[in-house]
Amino acid sequence: MNLFLELRRHGRLADKRHPMYDKSRFARLWVYLGAVFWAGYLIFFGTMFAFGFGGGSVEPYHVLNSGLAFVLALDFLLRFPFQKTPTQEVKPYLLLPVRRSRLIDFLLVRSGLSGFNFIWLFLFMPFALITVTKFYGLWGVLTYLLGIWLLMLLNNYWFLLCRTLMGERIWWALLPLAVYAGLAMGMFLPEESPVFDWFRDLGEGFITGNGWVFLGLLAAIALLWFVDSRVIRRMVYDELNKTEDSTVQVKTFSEYKFLDRYGMTGEYMRLELKLMLRNKMCRKSLFSIVLVILLFSAMISFWDVYQIRDFWVMYNYVIVSLLAFSTLMGYEGNYMDGLMTRRESIFSLLRAKYVLYSLVLLLPFLLMLPGVATAKLSLLQIAAWGLFTAGPLNFGFFWVAVYNNRTVDLNAKMTSRNNAGTGLQQIASFGAFALPWAVYLPLQVLFDKTVAYWGLIVLGIGFILTSRQWIGFVYRRLMRRRYQNMEGFRDSRQR
Repeated sequence: MNLFLELRRHGRLADKRHPMYDKSRFARLWVYLGAVFWAGYLIFFGTMFAFGFGGGSVEPYHVLNSGLAFVLALDFLLRFPFQKTPTQEVKPYLLLPVRRSRLIDFLLVRSGLSGFNFIWLFLFMPFALITVTKFYGLWGVLTYLLGIWLLMLLNNYWFLLCRTLMGERIWWALLPLAVYAGLAMGMFLPEESPVFDWFRDLGEGFITGNGWVFLGLLAAIALLWFVDSRVIRRMVYDELNKTEDSTVQVKTFSEYKFLDRYGMTGEYMRLELKLMLRNKMCRKSLFSIVLVILLFSAMISFWDVYQIRDFWVMYNYVIVSLLAFSTLMGYEGNYMDGLMTRRESIFSLLRAKYVLYSLVLLLPFLLMLPGVATAKLSLLQIAAWGLFTAGPLNFGFFWVAVYNNRTVDLNAKMTSRNNAGTGLQQIASFGAFALPWAVYLPLQVLFDKTVAYWGLIVLGIGFILTSRQWIGFVYRRLMRRRYQNMEGFRDSRQR
């Protein structure tokens, strides 16, 4: 326990001494306000579910418990943009008489105590107070909430295992896909789904305080804890000892000669392509983007369960820009001194990134065309959200480049503290989902969906056509801060 408290204190001191600490205080305030907003949002939905699921032949908590699989799947997906794998700077402790396994256990404890595991209680608490108390009293509410928290804790360690394995090999993404595909088949193929019944009985066990249910859940958490500990320990050992260096093979890559016609912008597009395809960390990020696009495009186009399709179409585009631009200039922080030796090189680099990742938005557009063919989507709908993302949304993301001076390490994965997002990046993530609705919903309420879609298209095309001007404005603002940013890039590099 003393080691846990001491390492926790070291982690807080490391955060305070980080060069981005003072710059992120204002951003953190907005992150806390955003958390309060979403907590209120979940309380509202929990109250509405309590009254909306009533009036039938079954109790409301039976209905919600049957759908716990959807809550767990949504929780798993939401962790990707908002929760990083827990990392700790273990290198300074390797020379001390501290067992590495105990350091890894601290990572897992800190992950289990993350506030993300408690956020869903804002949904279930008002729901339980309204529906459970009349049959089981406050004790039933307490045991129910305890069971939900343990379920989210289990999902946390499941996410940690999948995310860690995907960081090593992107093909491990097939593991969660297989699990959730199996759950979907168990829910929708049989006439009487055993999955719905199992989750309903699980929730009933929480409410009644069934000891066997809680023991089984604790055993599953302990099993995932053990597996996570072994996997993370092996990967940290491999990374610190550079065991992969001996297996690296020299490969022949294309020189992308077709980009020569685009001058300096084409040259930096070539640099970006080589960065993304040759470096393991960047390649993993690129594969993650493609995988998420494939997953959401398939769900949007073929599954009837996703009725609020505007949100999911928007999410399918936004996740591309979010993963690509949330750490804008972070990779370049490793060699920013070299980029600064040439005049206008940063402007050409920003232009190249904008053009390249705007073209990537064509992938979700093309993959959602089957949804147009099946009449689940409209061509105007997917074009509107795609153009708006390429325009105003990417413009907002480019402001991250002005204030981001944290280097994203190209090699270290488990032993780096730089993988955690800054407050500014968290605000960018929140704004990426809030801004489209702030524009779309008023237009839909005042007019209709068609007018709202055309409004998104007009704004998107306007920002795309003026991209050279606003990228130039971002570039000039960035150059005014270049010495401050370069100092931050140097301080945050791995040593």
